Amino acid sequence: MPRYDDVRASLLKDPRTWVVTGAAGFIGSHLVEELLGLQQRVIGLDNFSTGKRENISDVARGHPAFTFYEGDINDRGLVDVAVVGADFVLHQAALGSVPRSIKDPQAAHHANVDGFFTTALAAKDARIKRFVYASSSSVYGDNPDLPKIEDTIGQPLSPYAATKRIDEIYAHSLQVSYGLEFIGLRYFNVFGPRQDKDSAYAAVIPVWVGALLQGTPCVINGDGETSRDFCFVKNAVQANILAATAPDSASDEVYNVACGTRTTLATLYALLRAGLVRMHVDAPATAGPTFGPFRAGDVRHSLADISKAQKQLGYAPTHDVEQGLAEALAWYVSSHTLPQRKPG
Repeated sequence: MPRYDDVRASLLKDPRTWVVTGAAGFIGSHLVEELLGLQQRVIGLDNFSTGKRENISDVARGHPAFTFYEGDINDRGLVDVAVVGADFVLHQAALGSVPRSIKDPQAAHHANVDGFFTTALAAKDARIKRFVYASSSSVYGDNPDLPKIEDTIGQPLSPYAATKRIDEIYAHSLQVSYGLEFIGLRYFNVFGPRQDKDSAYAAVIPVWVGALLQGTPCVINGDGETSRDFCFVKNAVQANILAATAPDSASDEVYNVACGTRTTLATLYALLRAGLVRMHVDAPATAGPTFGPFRAGDVRHSLADISKAQKQLGYAPTHDVEQGLAEALAWYVSSHTLPQRKPG
């Protein structure tokens, strides 16, 4: 039996209390949904700067085991109230996006570094068992080696990457100094339902699905051969819960969260188009990609070595990119307004 199945069975018998920051966000709302499904007690915290109220309504409306606090992770008093009595913190709150951080590095630092530090200190004082936090594959920076191995990183290429690296450094220093256990998860291009399509910094998959549905060109930054290790959101959820419940020896570490496979942007475009055609959506038949300049701060290729997470956490991805798209495309389509068919 996969380790995650064992962990799920154990949690159903022994409910714990979990704090999820960024609970109204994309990954955060999936964590809330999974934990409530496992009959856990969940405390959510979000200021709705990027999270959506409907995400919370979708997964936790009126649930007796869910408590929600609206506010900012830099509000120490609020965070103190949220974490008291909890067993685990799953820290997802952040301002994502490389381009956003280049445009407004101060906002990225305030949310991603100051907010991390504030939440971590509150967790320390509340004697939380473990603090699991979202890091990023962007930490690998200008290191060209493939696959990406946790112990070998380069220089960060954006303020966003720098904030995530700073979080990792703080996590180690706080564990050494105070004993609070930390585990960092370096996400690789997570996608799935509830991913924000409307943000100016929206991820490539919801943006391209919208373009295909409207019959407008998808813009590929570069020549189409840039590649990413796309990771379905259920894999990220599994990694968080495994990290929180792993043996003590697994702490004070960072782990890649991905599938260990590489997909080029050109291949991703083809997969999306083919998937929509299989769903009998007509718009993709008229849409083709266009190519733009490479985007500042982006790395050329990204591929994770996931063996460390497999060995030390029991991580076993359940969805590769094609399986994830097959499950997610219906949601992406339902979240867009489809173009009206012409008569005749």
